[in-house]
Amino acid sequence: MSAALGLKAKPIAPEPADDDSDISALINRLTAEVNQIAVDKTKAIQQITNQMKMLALNALIESSRAGAQGAGFAVVAQEVRGVGQQVESIARELETQLTKRTGDLVSSIDRMSQRSRGERMVDLSLNAVELIDRNLYERTCDVRWWATDSAVVDCAASPAPAAVTFASQRLGVILGAYTVYLDLWLCDLDGNVIANGRADRFRVVGQNVAHTKWFREAKSLRSGDDYVAGDVENQQLLGNAQVATYCASVRTGGQANGAPIGVLAIHFDWEPQARAIVQGVRVGDSDKARVLLVDSNFRVIAASDGQGILSERISLSLNGQRSGFYQDRSGTLVAFHATPGYETYRGLGWYGVIVCGA
Repeated sequence: MSAALGLKAKPIAPEPADDDSDISALINRLTAEVNQIAVDKTKAIQQITNQMKMLALNALIESSRAGAQGAGFAVVAQEVRGVGQQVESIARELETQLTKRTGDLVSSIDRMSQRSRGERMVDLSLNAVELIDRNLYERTCDVRWWATDSAVVDCAASPAPAAVTFASQRLGVILGAYTVYLDLWLCDLDGNVIANGRADRFRVVGQNVAHTKWFREAKSLRSGDDYVAGDVENQQLLGNAQVATYCASVRTGGQANGAPIGVLAIHFDWEPQARAIVQGVRVGDSDKARVLLVDSNFRVIAASDGQGILSERISLSLNGQRSGFYQDRSGTLVAFHATPGYETYRGLGWYGVIVCGA
């Protein structure tokens, strides 16, 4: 199986809809321009009607001075004044109605744009977590396969020096082909590491890992078809590197129903693989986005900015949903999608999360 299959998989979600956002921005701009034109023109009309009213007022004053001879002119001036008031009233109504309608249109376009952006970020969140799921599915296949290797089985059954040397060599050959692993450990049922693939780099033989969660769970596996997927952690015995450990039981004769005789633990080199995925999510520069993978406790296990890994916990408002988006109190857009799993890998309750600046 290809060690990099998950990383090379084509993106599942569509590319960012830049055209859609450009169109929304264009409509917003044109609507604002129409609104401004309407306001400017109605103000111009109001200025003209004010002038008409002033002229009518002056005409009334002059007609009163003319006495009886100006009476007819006074009637005309009064009509002009009335017409000016009507035009002014119509202009105000036009301004009010146009401003309200263009305002409603801008608000509607903003909501549509935000929804489109949010749905796109949800798709990209799914893209991130689904890519890592596909990658980790390969890890579950690898560990179950390599636990049946004859050199591994023979060494677990009888860890004589020659068997240990051969098993270590065999594990080293695997590591040479599968560069996504830091090391492979063969442990006995007491948790003692009896062989590893990079003995020259990691002197772990003789170390006891019986206290670890992944070993305890692996020791209790019911058959060779089962596996353990450990949490992402800093492994001190591997230079405090970030690893995701996968385990399978080594069984008599390499048979799935054989008696357990050991545990094979493979340590996935988490940080560079996860970083490639979160930094490869195709968000736009204008989104000011931070792409995250978080575990079931909302602990950050990968971040496109490289910050807070294994130390930061984020607050997600799921509202009982496996996917969705919302704006927090600061106006920040938060999109999320739960792990869908892949094939026989059910996932660990992780989420892909994208946080976009306001």
